[in-house]
Amino acid sequence: MPVRRQPRPAAGVTSHVWPSGGRHLWPSGEASTAQSHARGHLVYAADGVLAVHTERGTSIVPANRVAWTPAGFTHYHRAHGDTDMRIVFLAPSLARLMPDRPAVFGVSGLSREVLRALTGPSHDGAPGYSRPARTRLLHVLVDELREVDEQPLHLPEPRDDRLRTVARLLYEAPADNSTLAELGKAAGAGARTLSRLFREELGMTFYEWRTQLRIHHALVLLADGHDTTRTAAACGWANPSSFITAFTRVMGTTPGRYRAGPRAATHAPRLPEPVDSSE
Repeated sequence: MPVRRQPRPAAGVTSHVWPSGGRHLWPSGEASTAQSHARGHLVYAADGVLAVHTERGTSIVPANRVAWTPAGFTHYHRAHGDTDMRIVFLAPSLARLMPDRPAVFGVSGLSREVLRALTGPSHDGAPGYSRPARTRLLHVLVDELREVDEQPLHLPEPRDDRLRTVARLLYEAPADNSTLAELGKAAGAGARTLSRLFREELGMTFYEWRTQLRIHHALVLLADGHDTTRTAAACGWANPSSFITAFTRVMGTTPGRYRAGPRAATHAPRLPEPVDSSE
């Protein structure tokens, strides 16, 4: 769920960083400072849930998704639940194969293992694959991501002041079931105008946008240990059954299975052991 306050410095983060990427162990609630990179990068949460905030909106990254941020985009990260964040930078030749905007992709068993292999420490704290081996793995990873559809876990940020007012009200109270006409009274715009703005500016209907916001909030609550019933009520669903249906449609798994570990139901090929190498 979008967080409106400024992130505080990530003093509690344990980091291992190398030129091709890194691994950051985040206590729940920690956030990075705003930054941008000269290279585009992929972010994956091996455990926990990450929120990736850019000027275009917010991406929620649970352990069965990976977020892409192109070069030059100012962004910051926030952890929900104790989070094992992995980051992989892409060379321009591979980055140009990715979208030119922030995006979220599903993670196959193979791409998950490649991400973990590229960011898992060897004896000296950095991945031990040789440069040619890492290049091959990166090509496999990008090929895998290009084979899957983008996932609806990126919540676009409104630019129009009227939409911003509606968004702020729902950020603060995701369970609010007010109609668009009722919310429009605070925004100074009618339902027809707001509906048109949602479609033209954000590429989705108001109800699609609000569902995305609620799924974001649900992922954060589940990461914090809340059960399905409490999460459904906090996010505005009338009952747990309707929440489970909506969550499963977006996430591809039920809230209960997600809480048990979305990485468990995969049978990925085993990658070769890394070899010692210096850059």
